[in-house]
Amino acid sequence: MKSLFITFEGIEGSGKSTQAKRLYKWLSSQGYDCIFTKEPGGTEISQKIRKILLDNKNTKLSEFTELFLYLADRAQHIKEVIEPALSDGKIVITDRFSDSTLAYQGKGRGIPEKQVNAMNEIATHRIVPNLTILIDIFPADGLKRIKHKDRIELESEDFYQRVRQEYMRIADENPDRVKVFDGTLLPEEIKQKIREIVKPLLKRRK
Repeated sequence: MKSLFITFEGIEGSGKSTQAKRLYKWLSSQGYDCIFTKEPGGTEISQKIRKILLDNKNTKLSEFTELFLYLADRAQHIKEVIEPALSDGKIVITDRFSDSTLAYQGKGRGIPEKQVNAMNEIATHRIVPNLTILIDIFPADGLKRIKHKDRIELESEDFYQRVRQEYMRIADENPDRVKVFDGTLLPEEIKQKIREIVKPLLKRRK
């Protein structure tokens, strides 16, 4: 199969969204059939779910309600966008995927990893990225970059320390899939380093 599934992960302010869009633009300019999408909000239905999840007024949202909403978003995203694109042999780049749920709702909210993994498998149809690009940055540095914070971005630095810790655990346990990049480097440096990781995967598709 010529399809390729690349996910971008990292805490708020890491610069992952910028780098995901840059990779998409570069691959498209090279003639690759590529799509860019995101979670939450990658479909029309998901946009409605996103509004609930990020609305600062929703202070009473329980950790499990939050988890189920993210999983509902992902299930729709998989069925409507990701799975069809991969079946067509396209390169799919998404800003966030299942690792985010382990980091945020698992470690961040304290929901047991076993439960999160089981529900993630259902939502994703067991689709696993070929490559996950993790932009790492200390929470204090990342949060300083955000001007207008949504419900998730208003969480404490301690919350983001737990999230970052989980991301690093995932990276340590999946070295072939997850590649970690220093988020404090200049964006141009990160961009070039990401391209060097992606290029071998492109050669395998030919």
